[in-house]
Amino acid sequence: MKKGISTNAAPAAIGPYSQGIESTGRTAYVSGQLPIDSTTGKIAGEDIVSQTEQSIKNVEAILNATGMTLDEVVKTTVLLADINDFKAMNEVYAKHFKGTCPARAAFQVAALPMGAKVEIEAIAVKDC
Repeated sequence: MKKGISTNAAPAAIGPYSQGIESTGRTAYVSGQLPIDSTTGKIAGEDIVSQTEQSIKNVEAILNATGMTLDEVVKTTVLLADINDFKAMNEVYAKHFKGTCPARAAFQVAALPMGAKVEIEAIAVKDC
């Protein structure tokens, strides 16, 4: 069974995709989250630290809409507009993912929508 995940606590999709998909009531696939503040519709801050915080906050809000938390994330992908921001992004990321951290890929891309510096997607498994 596939069910769309939607919450006003994270920015609406800006294209033909869902904020996330819950599969069989146990697995959530969270679409890449830009650092958009859902209350303003704008990128949160100009630096990688504030943008990473917001992207993770958006991932967390979508997971919370399914009853899941960041603790249940098993895989993330981090897209960076500039790989030189990796260290600062990683420091913020480490505050949110502790213990057995998710598997992760992180790499630089040519550009991100809305001029963002970071985008983060996640896969979570309930009660993992």
